Amino acid sequence: MSIILEEISEALKKGKAKTVKEKVQQAIDEGIPPKTILDDAMLKSMGEIGVKFKANEIFVPEVLVAARALNAGLAILEPLLAAQGIEPIGTAVIGTVRGDLHDIGKNLVAMMLRGAGLEVIDAGVDVSTDKFLELAEQNNAQIICMSSLLTTTMEATGEIIKEMEDRGVRNKYKIMIGGAPVTAEFAKKVNADYYTPDAATAAEVAKEIVSSH
Repeated sequence: MSIILEEISEALKKGKAKTVKEKVQQAIDEGIPPKTILDDAMLKSMGEIGVKFKANEIFVPEVLVAARALNAGLAILEPLLAAQGIEPIGTAVIGTVRGDLHDIGKNLVAMMLRGAGLEVIDAGVDVSTDKFLELAEQNNAQIICMSSLLTTTMEATGEIIKEMEDRGVRNKYKIMIGGAPVTAEFAKKVNADYYTPDAATAAEVAKEIVSSH
C-alpha cells in the first residue's frame, strides 16, 4: 500500500475527519484511482474497525468518529466514482420504526453499511410503512433495515412487515431488524429475514445479501 493510502487509513481509524479529507484529495491529485482509495484505504479500515467493535476492543464513540471521518472522505470520492460509472454494491433503506425516536444504533449501522460499500438511504426516526416502501421503491433498494430500541415500539416492526405482506410487496426486499430488545426469536415471529445483534454483523449480512442478489 502506498504511504498516502496508509496515512488515510490511520487517520480514519483515529477519526481525524479533516486529515482524511486532505489526504484523500492529495491521493487524487497524485493520480491514485478513487476506487483504490475507497477499497484499499477507507473500506478496509472500516472493516477493521467493525472487527474491533465486535470484539469489544473499541466502543460506540470511536466508531462514530471513525464513521464521520469516512463520510468526509466519501464526500470527495462519491462524485468521482459516480462519474466513472462505479456503482455501490447495493442499496439499503434504514430507519427507526414508527413511535421510536432513538437513532444512535441506527446511525451506527448506517455507517457500517456505508463502510461495507452500500448506498444507504436514511429514513430517520419514527418511520412509517409508507416511508420505508416509498424510499425502497425510489432507490431500487434490496434491503430494508428496521431498528427499534423500546419493547413498546418493537411490535411496530411486526406490524410494518404485516402491512408489506398485505400490500403484496414483502418479498421484494430482504428485511433486517435489530435494536436492544430485539432477538432472533422475535425476528422469526414477525417474519423478518435477518436479525443482527450489532452494527458490524449487520454490515456483513447486508454484504452477503447484495452479493447473492
